[in-house]
Amino acid sequence: MSSPILWKRLDIPGHESARLTGPTLHGSAVMLHDAKACRLDYEIVCDDAWRTRSARVSGWIGDGIVHVRITHENGVWTMNGDPVPAVAGCIDIDLNFSPSTNLLPIRRLNLAIGEAAEVRAAWLRFPSLALEPLVQSYTRLAENRYRYSSGTFVAELEVNSEGFPTEYAGVWRASS
Repeated sequence: MSSPILWKRLDIPGHESARLTGPTLHGSAVMLHDAKACRLDYEIVCDDAWRTRSARVSGWIGDGIVHVRITHENGVWTMNGDPVPAVAGCIDIDLNFSPSTNLLPIRRLNLAIGEAAEVRAAWLRFPSLALEPLVQSYTRLAENRYRYSSGTFVAELEVNSEGFPTEYAGVWRASS
């Protein structure tokens, strides 16, 4: 079991906390969206190679209740029981509202300093909760630093020894 991490959202009021229990990531995010309170609890189960097998997100966005169940078996992704062919071939889940899911490809890829890799993630957008493919690139710059890019977005991520981002593009910062 890992030590829990706590982030503060820097661009809007909000916090998130997460921890690993083996290859399972648990967390909760609390923030404002459109001046309404949001709380999203999540659990992501991976296999021993850090490939996503399932994800659950529940809570609320303002007055709307959230209950999302995503599975990934034999290359087929489903969301609440319905197949999502657009994300076929993806290995990782990426929760758009959370810095925690960057840990999954960082651990799975295990890049050496100077190495880079491109991945396609099944991206759960916030606040629409649509599941879409997202091409991402990770370059390991130093022991605890990566360059992350997706489309025109580029950020340097500082990570702790477990792979959790501690600094994320001026949006999230881990508490000491």
